[in-house]
Amino acid sequence: MLNRLAAAIDRHCAGPGSDTAIPRLSLIAVDEPVESTGHLYEPMICFVAGGAKRTTAGDLSEVAHAGEMLLTTIDLPVAVDLEELPYRSAVMHLDGQALADLLVELDETGPAVPSPAAGQVKAPMPPELLDAATRWVELLDTPEDIGPLAPRIESEILYRLLRGPFGAILRQGTLADSTTSRVRQVTRWICEHYNEPLSIDAIAAVAQMSPASLYRHFKAATGMSPLKYQKHLRLQEARRRLAVGDATVTQIARAVGYTSPTQFNREYRSTYGLPPGQDATRLRTRPTRTTTRL
Repeated sequence: MLNRLAAAIDRHCAGPGSDTAIPRLSLIAVDEPVESTGHLYEPMICFVAGGAKRTTAGDLSEVAHAGEMLLTTIDLPVAVDLEELPYRSAVMHLDGQALADLLVELDETGPAVPSPAAGQVKAPMPPELLDAATRWVELLDTPEDIGPLAPRIESEILYRLLRGPFGAILRQGTLADSTTSRVRQVTRWICEHYNEPLSIDAIAAVAQMSPASLYRHFKAATGMSPLKYQKHLRLQEARRRLAVGDATVTQIARAVGYTSPTQFNREYRSTYGLPPGQDATRLRTRPTRTTTRL
């Protein structure tokens, strides 16, 4: 079945990574080594059909191999390294409303068993879930079937996820007052205000938690403090703008929220290994495949 999923990905992945005609489905196919890349992951599940990738967020790291799935529950800046090639995966971007509606249909909207917020977690793919994910990707072989069948298979995948090893985490994430939901609210708030000064008291108010409690749960879920999370967002956006090359280093530093060019240069070099100007030159000349979202 893994070979069948990988073959379907090969047939329809345009380049190293691409969106598809199926809503919320992206495909990844990489055959050659690429350098470590930084991405902002949204809530999603990655079904790995071949190879392996490591995702690192702050102090936390996960390696997902062929036959495993990686769940991301919050907006999370990560560094991605492909550890085994060729790498093949199908990515489902989670529809929170569809998940909540399914829980209502299943009459499972009552209190969930409390669990710590988890930014990323992996598990083996049960055979029935692998089968559903494969059939979902194979709809790309018959485009006329996508409209009527894709939503139904997507619902089946969500159903089997709720019945599988991620069930408790997904249920917890749908509750408005759960720790996962509150941390998710904070990560989205920081993403929307990443270039503004960050107040721990302000984001604690967003989460309706005490500053100490928020800090503890945020660090457990993301592997970093809120301030370090914001720094990663700023540096990722700065690097993206440097690659485009339509502004100076000083202009970009200010645009992403740095008031001190010296601090920007120091933190950028510490993260990416080169000063911003030198890295910008390298980014503009390297193959585009190394910037593909993995």
